[in-house]
Amino acid sequence: MTPIELYIHIPFCVKKCLYCDFLSGVFDEKMQRRYTAALCTEIDYVAKQHPGCIVTTIYIGGGTPSWLSEDLMDAILTTVKHSFKLDPLAEISVECNPGTLSAEKLNVYRSIGINRLSIGLQSANDDELKELGRIHDYNRFLHTYDLVRKAGFDNVNVDIMTGLPHQTIEKLEKTLSSVTMLRPEHISAYSLIIEKGTPFYEKYKFDAVKQQAGMETEDLPTDEESYKLYKYTMQYLENKGYKRYEISNYARNNKICRHNVGYWDRVPYLGLGLGSASLFHNVRTSNIRDIYKYCDISEAIAAGKQYPSELSSPYLESEEQLSKKDAMEEFMFLGLRKIDGVARSDFYQIFGLDIEAIYGPIITALRNQGFMDAKEGRLFLTDIGIDVSNQVLAKFLLDK
Repeated sequence: MTPIELYIHIPFCVKKCLYCDFLSGVFDEKMQRRYTAALCTEIDYVAKQHPGCIVTTIYIGGGTPSWLSEDLMDAILTTVKHSFKLDPLAEISVECNPGTLSAEKLNVYRSIGINRLSIGLQSANDDELKELGRIHDYNRFLHTYDLVRKAGFDNVNVDIMTGLPHQTIEKLEKTLSSVTMLRPEHISAYSLIIEKGTPFYEKYKFDAVKQQAGMETEDLPTDEESYKLYKYTMQYLENKGYKRYEISNYARNNKICRHNVGYWDRVPYLGLGLGSASLFHNVRTSNIRDIYKYCDISEAIAAGKQYPSELSSPYLESEEQLSKKDAMEEFMFLGLRKIDGVARSDFYQIFGLDIEAIYGPIITALRNQGFMDAKEGRLFLTDIGIDVSNQVLAKFLLDK
């Protein structure tokens, strides 16, 4: 059977964070129930399109999936189990925000097979949480974390952010110290990106331009300061026993996120729900982004009606067959995000070519510059290469 991963999108939030450009919003319970029913219909529909697959990981993201009532989460996973063959050891992750979980909800999560939680803290400083537009303060996070541990979850991630407005090493140290004292199994440390279409973009867009140009900023850390915050995070977490296995992700006791590693290794995955993406047999697809149209399609299918579409599924907004060149590029700039990089043998097995036959001059140049190294049949970025990974990874885009 073909191993696959599932991503399931829950586009609901209590309140939209000021920096967030994800496909999510505030909807009432009626829409949440309508969407969940539509999602379950899509899960069944897509499973029938992909027979002979076994699901190794499920990641339920958003939005704030934990905002859903527990009966709706139960309905979603019950549908997955009825529609797909599920690996008995599958990793099943759910994104959660402080203030959206209860002891009862967590007990239901455990009973339906959820075995990994990712909690969005972002900062242990209440002034920074308020600036980000988060719905919680640090004490609310601590209460949520305590509930999670008491419910028996032993694979927990905590998200934090660097590069926040007016963030200092001292403020970051408070966040890092507070989180590592709790000993979560996994920590994701992301740099703030000012995205178009968000309130943060309107507030900080000129500062973001200055930051990218290496100029002095007013509210955001300068480019140099952002780099220091990033390096401080890396060194602090590694000193506390968290091994970095990807540019922004750290784990202790080897509790890596298997689902995300699958993305970087280009394991086939199916995206279910509004706006979600899939990669299967080198075909990349994206679902429609209009929640009302999405629900209409599912309701028509559930009623046994034919829903016309020029693509392979009526749920799709786009569909693209990747070329061999596209696939090789993805193999490199996704795989090299991992600290242990890519295996020469994997490249040969997938593409029937030695990696040097395609990227030889690039690899040689990057190794001579100290950005890349090789060991035991693997190619990986050095610490210096990771520091400038965007520029380095762009080198693996092939000419048309």
